[in-house]
Amino acid sequence: MVDRVDDAQTADPIAQRLRDLGFVQGEPVRVVATGPLGGDPLLIQIGSTRFALRRSEAARVLVSTEAAA
Repeated sequence: MVDRVDDAQTADPIAQRLRDLGFVQGEPVRVVATGPLGGDPLLIQIGSTRFALRRSEAARVLVSTEAAA
């Protein structure tokens, strides 16, 4: 689940774009796939939408794990 998106610099356009795309607090998120040898890109799913992100972009998204019920 998304906790927040941190700005890497003041008025970070990438962080703002991630928030605009739905990376907002409380949204469930999961890593669907990674690039070759665990590299770029990462395939991330928010809701029913999937995004390919570089690791440097994904590092801006802070997540928390939800305890299984």
